[in-house]
Amino acid sequence: MSEGRLGIYRDSMNENPLLMKSELGRPLKRCFTLPNGNFIYGRPNLTLDGGAAEAMTTREPIPIHRRIEKPRQRDFIALNRGAVLSGLVSSKEHSQYRATNDVRRRVTEEDKMKILTRRIPPDMTFGISTRPSTPVFDLLEHKYQDRWLTARREAELARRARTVQQKKIDGRIYETRASFLRRYQPSVEDPPLWQMPRFRQSAAHLETFRSPEKRMAAFKHHQTDATSRTGVFGHGIYEAAKS
Repeated sequence: MSEGRLGIYRDSMNENPLLMKSELGRPLKRCFTLPNGNFIYGRPNLTLDGGAAEAMTTREPIPIHRRIEKPRQRDFIALNRGAVLSGLVSSKEHSQYRATNDVRRRVTEEDKMKILTRRIPPDMTFGISTRPSTPVFDLLEHKYQDRWLTARREAELARRARTVQQKKIDGRIYETRASFLRRYQPSVEDPPLWQMPRFRQSAAHLETFRSPEKRMAAFKHHQTDATSRTGVFGHGIYEAAKS
């Protein structure tokens, strides 16, 4: 304890930042106790190497993958199977069989990949590679625009070639009037078969109507009068009206 001011001033009060007052022209104290002058800051380097002599010698390359062998677990399924085949049935006999026999599980391919760890080489560089500088001359000469136009032109020509090829494959080629007329063949009627003159059909020799106008008027009258007659064609008797 110290008595430099009014009251009792304990050394532990220097460790409480709430009791520390800010001094004029000085930073605020954090109340951390620093070690003595012989203290060395940092982490100790525990790596033991051969120094410059080992660095000058040629060593074998460090493998990227290193296999960490882990102890295999006991295979209790195989132990139980072996105990049953030996004729052991009680729990005491099974315990004695397990104590005198040891069967380990086989290492599967999945377990081999798990125990295979990747060891990073010491000369490996981390981070993203630096982007190459932008070619200013290409920008001034509009080379990127020319490349884009060339690529679009090639894509359009390829698309047209595919379209023409597809039309040729499907058989749907564009036809014109000249191509249709070139392929047109007028149909020729076959000559009629031979018939006896008595069975050949001839034109009508009897006309019951005085004129074509009378014939059309008679058909119109029949069409209007057929609505009130019976029969499919309206040739029957008149039928009564239906409500």
